Amino acid sequence: MTEPGTDDLVPADELEPESEAVAVYLRLRRLFGEPGARSADARKRAIRLPGDSTAFGAGRDPEDLGAVLEGMTQSLGWSSPLARGELLVSWPELVGPEVAAHCEPAGIDEGVLTVQCDSTAWATQLRIMRADILTTIVRRFPEAQVQSIRFIGPGAPSWKRGPRSVPGRGPRDTYG
Repeated sequence: MTEPGTDDLVPADELEPESEAVAVYLRLRRLFGEPGARSADARKRAIRLPGDSTAFGAGRDPEDLGAVLEGMTQSLGWSSPLARGELLVSWPELVGPEVAAHCEPAGIDEGVLTVQCDSTAWATQLRIMRADILTTIVRRFPEAQVQSIRFIGPGAPSWKRGPRSVPGRGPRDTYG
């Protein structure tokens, strides 16, 4: 015999189904109480995935901002454009201030760094130093994915621009 004041639950199998209250109870228990009777969506929601965000749970400790940004740039694929930007900004450190005074990087396109020089003499001199400059770039900025360097001199003067340009063929029609 049980002690008075304790609630004993009667298993559902032992309840008599004649009572309407018992029938409603059994129906509600089938709908809401049994895990196997719930819908597939409800079962998925009940399952906790590892790494879920819970207060005071694992993975909720603060992290360094630098580590968070590094992880984000790696996961989003931003490391290469950021490294290319750093390369362009730190050009004077790579080649030295004297050389940087006579040339500047124009951009990186498909792994080719284009450098605009003040004169053809500087472009020729830098072509001789190409291997050393490229080695330095690859060591310091491997994520920039620079495979070669192209040095270009100043552009040739245009016959189409300037205060004395005329429409048409211009001075070419006076030769010969």
